[in-house]
Amino acid sequence: MSVVNITKENYQSVVSANQTVLLDFWAVWCGPCKMIAPIVAEIAEERHDVVVGKVDVDSEMELAMQFGISSIPTLVVIRNGVPAVKSVGYRPKADIEKLLDA
Repeated sequence: MSVVNITKENYQSVVSANQTVLLDFWAVWCGPCKMIAPIVAEIAEERHDVVVGKVDVDSEMELAMQFGISSIPTLVVIRNGVPAVKSVGYRPKADIEKLLDA
């Protein structure tokens, strides 16, 4: 599955109550975001049990505020339609997978 660009318009349809979602809050100017992007894309291709979405904090400020994002990259795991885990900063792939499996 590929990474989905999340906007306030498609957020509700992507984040449904019956699936696990990994949201990557990022910005084009953020160095650590660029480092984590290939890992997030790899997880999207490998994990068919998880929907992976990216939220550009510059263009989707409302969603960033809704999630209380103050630093990026921030990863949020959503289960049953509710944010379950939040991780700020760069993380290696193994750590991200642990977040998804916790």
